[in-house]
Amino acid sequence: MLSLWLPRLPTDRIKRQLAKTLLVEAVIGSREDGASSRPELFDGATIVVARQNNALQIFALDDAAAHLGLATGLPLANARAICPEVQVYDADEAADTAALNAIADWCDRFTPLVALDPPYGLFLDITGCAHLFGGEATMMQLVCGVLTAQGFAVSAAIAGTAVCARTLTRHVHGRIVRDGEEAGAVRPLPISALGADAAVVTGLRRAGLKTIGEVADRGRHEITARFGAGFTTLLEQALGQGDAPISPRQPLPDYIVEKRFAEPVATEAVISATLSGLAVRLIEAMAKQGKGARRLEARFFRTDGAVRTITVDTGQAVTRGEVIDRLFRERLEALSDPLDPGFGFDLIRLSASHTEIVVQQQRDLDANMHDNDELAALIDRIAARIGGKRVVVHLPQDTHIPQRAVLAAPAQYHLAAATQAVWPARVVG
Repeated sequence: MLSLWLPRLPTDRIKRQLAKTLLVEAVIGSREDGASSRPELFDGATIVVARQNNALQIFALDDAAAHLGLATGLPLANARAICPEVQVYDADEAADTAALNAIADWCDRFTPLVALDPPYGLFLDITGCAHLFGGEATMMQLVCGVLTAQGFAVSAAIAGTAVCARTLTRHVHGRIVRDGEEAGAVRPLPISALGADAAVVTGLRRAGLKTIGEVADRGRHEITARFGAGFTTLLEQALGQGDAPISPRQPLPDYIVEKRFAEPVATEAVISATLSGLAVRLIEAMAKQGKGARRLEARFFRTDGAVRTITVDTGQAVTRGEVIDRLFRERLEALSDPLDPGFGFDLIRLSASHTEIVVQQQRDLDANMHDNDELAALIDRIAARIGGKRVVVHLPQDTHIPQRAVLAAPAQYHLAAATQAVWPARVVG
């Protein structure tokens, strides 16, 4: 399990946003007056404040502010007294969560099993995939190197359990702990590294227990009686004596195919050709088990960390690559926000998140079935262009209320019901 911790996420996010704004202003200014000057970022201390206990207190801070003696929970007035030039920004937890989710989207390039570890952490289940990136150490260096280049302070660790890995990231960066060595790795660390409730940490310190090892040496029944079974479970997981599965942000797709590029690609022709090739590979993988795709997802990973996702639903299971290719072409052409490659995509992935078994039927002699197939294909193409909720069929309802006699339902999922629906006879009087 790979654990990532971004302790300066709020301030790093603000600095990244400010840098982008200044860059845009510099580019616009150079176009207007011919100058190529670029505004410089503020290099001093930066803090983020939030109102707590009826007062503005430090919610997050950067390394420069920490070196000056500032800390979270310190009142803003005290912070200004220590450093009058400190840059102050309001906390925005929603924006911080969005930034963490964006980083998690980028981490999907390494493994589809990515889980959030609020407020500033991530878990990556790298079981069976680390060798694709040169081993655990190389993979961790790659992830941390890219995140650092993007402007994020990051700490990482790998261990057999998620809690052990997370505990290590709070005080040790780059540590890899083998199975069975978890207890020795975390014993010297302070109990605050466990991430337990502040009241529990305070109670342990008052009892004279300062490190995880000192707590582990006490009887489990004593710890449970004083601090609860939840803390005991957390301690055992950190020591490698138990484990709990992570909760991935997204369910694992049924089938995944992808293509990585040594050099980023940005042209529409290459992107379309790549999607066509991936569609053929995906169909071949599903055909081996007699399945077709009902929901398809294409993900485009940019070199700057941004990820674009396009989803296509179908009314019937798709078993042909050219159909997938056509649906995604319709979807791409209809995007109000064009697929901006930026400096290029270095990974394109195509997955089938919903599949079903395809039943072979005799269609050549059944004209009605052939017409239904063409109608379903037309509905899929229209839905890919304007959205599935905008293509509806009307179903009769058993009610005497005129306003509720007809139900509008998505055509992709209710086409068969609409063709077999029996409408009540109209009475003419």
